[in-house]
Amino acid sequence: MVETSAQLTADEEKLYDRQIRLWGIESQKRLRSARLLLIGLGGLGAEVAKNIVLSGIKSVTFLDDKPSTKDLAFSQFLIPPDKIGENRAEASTERAKNLNPHVEVTSETFHLADLNEEYFSNSRWDVVVATGLDQDQLERLDNFCRKGNLKFFAGEVFGMFGYFFVDLNKHSYTKTVKTIPKKGVVREDTIKETREFPRFLRPSTKYLRRTVPNYVS
Repeated sequence: MVETSAQLTADEEKLYDRQIRLWGIESQKRLRSARLLLIGLGGLGAEVAKNIVLSGIKSVTFLDDKPSTKDLAFSQFLIPPDKIGENRAEASTERAKNLNPHVEVTSETFHLADLNEEYFSNSRWDVVVATGLDQDQLERLDNFCRKGNLKFFAGEVFGMFGYFFVDLNKHSYTKTVKTIPKKGVVREDTIKETREFPRFLRPSTKYLRRTVPNYVS
């Protein structure tokens, strides 16, 4: 659960002035308290890292066990040329820190298959974002996050195609109709339940065959 007690310094209020004008000081304080785990530092992971660091969260941890490559350099702008061959998470840390010194940026190099439920239930993070993972890995992570009451986001891009998935478990919201607020609770589906949603009728399935093999539909 994100705390709401974080106080902004004068420098932070000046730095995040445009954001504060958009969604208010209290929302920025909540954002300033958020702790995020980012899994997968490929091209999409780098873009996510840039945006969340610039937004002014409290901390972000990069997790990746893969080495950086020359091919990755075309889409991963956080890895300097002299760090090609090093771990993607560790190589991305320095440039990410330079984007916003107010945000704590760390890296870990564990193999995803070696992580267990306890890793995600120690209150180190409020949100988990996963990119570049296969279906089995995503379902496993989603289950861990549900048990640990963590918000889970997943996505990837394949050329001109991509997907985005969100599992916020249960969360409260306020819906305003005219001037009468209505409160309720939404139950989000897991990524496995989403994929098992009834398929299209047979005459329409021919259109699905044109997607790329790794596209999560």
